[in-house]
Amino acid sequence: MIRLPLIPTIIVALAAAAMIALGVWQLQRANEKAAVLKTLAANQTRPPIAFPSIPIGDDLLFRKASAFCLSVTGWTTQSGRDAKGNSGWRKIAQCRTGAEGPGFQVQLGIGNDPNGSPAWKGGKVSGFISHAPNANPLIVSMLGGGGPKTLMLIADAPPPGLRPNAGPDLSAVPNNHLAYAVQWFIFAGIAVIIYLVALRRRALAPASPAQ
Repeated sequence: MIRLPLIPTIIVALAAAAMIALGVWQLQRANEKAAVLKTLAANQTRPPIAFPSIPIGDDLLFRKASAFCLSVTGWTTQSGRDAKGNSGWRKIAQCRTGAEGPGFQVQLGIGNDPNGSPAWKGGKVSGFISHAPNANPLIVSMLGGGGPKTLMLIADAPPPGLRPNAGPDLSAVPNNHLAYAVQWFIFAGIAVIIYLVALRRRALAPASPAQ
């Protein structure tokens, strides 16, 4: 009969239970994400709204919207692709909407120069709502952490010198929670198997003189 060491057994059991719980949670998230994707698909045919709207939530992704940029307060450049799939640099303007307004970001188009900024100074802009870039690590996204993502406007028509943005893409909001759930379940199974193998080898090992 194999005698189970108390503390290692408790540690492995708790770790496996935690990974199984994470897997179950990811399964729940998969169902929630499926409902969200259904909403996003419908958003593309709904009437335009003013941006930024209050409250701003992911249920507005891919919805057509328009805004007025009083002035540009800064620029952000991120790698991306244009409407034809060619690589380039996304030119994102930080806009002021008023003395007490929330402000917003708008991706005007795709440029060739990672350092230059467009001559655009603001004005009326229309397009669709998408996620703004963020620097959250992959593990944070896997666990659903990092807080709500910031939304921005993707312009329909770029200013001179920029190429058109790519259109709405549901694959940009992937429902990969099922894969994460399977991974957590596999991790739990591997942990238990490794521990059982270690116990088996310990039981079959010859006793030392000290024992």
